[in-house]
Amino acid sequence: MSPTAFIRSMSTSARLVAGLLLAAIASHAEAQTPRVDHGAYSVLLSRHVRDGLVDYDAFRDAPEFRRYLALLAETDPSALPRREQLAFWINAYNAYTIAQVNAHGERASIRNINKSLGFLKTGGAWSEPMAVIGGTRYTLDQIEHERIRPVFQEPRIHFALVCAAIGCPPLRNEAYSAERLDAQLDDQARAFLLRSPAKNRVDVARREVALSPIFKWYGRDFAPDERALQRWLSRYWPTGPERALLEAGTARVRWTDYDWSLNGRGAR
Repeated sequence: MSPTAFIRSMSTSARLVAGLLLAAIASHAEAQTPRVDHGAYSVLLSRHVRDGLVDYDAFRDAPEFRRYLALLAETDPSALPRREQLAFWINAYNAYTIAQVNAHGERASIRNINKSLGFLKTGGAWSEPMAVIGGTRYTLDQIEHERIRPVFQEPRIHFALVCAAIGCPPLRNEAYSAERLDAQLDDQARAFLLRSPAKNRVDVARREVALSPIFKWYGRDFAPDERALQRWLSRYWPTGPERALLEAGTARVRWTDYDWSLNGRGAR
């Protein structure tokens, strides 16, 4: 007999007691599930990010941000449920990107970090082991290409990870959470694809789609070829000729320019 059938066979009072007991067990189990509180970071994002642009000075001066980085440094994400892990790693990547820009005092472009004689040294900002997670040091590249992409195989992370450049998707002004992750990632996709015509747009008359180089660099994370990529992207366009063209997968693809200017307040 199933637990539900067993409860139904009880008297009314016994069912009430059993129901309360099961609710208490469920509540206790939820309370015991490992979680990370990203609330302080979310407040900072809501205060200091506008339209995807970051007030880096405010993050630099905020003790709450330093405490959040300390929280990341002492947290072992492998102990978290899977969706909590993905939200954690996305938040960690974006937070440590802000921290790295500030650590180098950079206000023009993240590509200037670790740059010498016009060349990036050892992979530039993305190869500097400055992010501490669970007591282990990571580079930004390691977080993205070792801890996120192969583990979760979630293409929408490319709408959420922000490399401190205008050409990136906009930095969200709230932290990512397991409970709302799907909705947040879909909203990020729409923001990047539909509200940034300099980066992504569909020209029905020319049967052409102009896309950010992100889809050239990471296209295989989305689909095996350009035709399939167009069909994958079509879900984010409203019903109409643009969506129909993408669904057909027959548009000519060209790549827009990627702006590496820092996504700081006052940037264009």
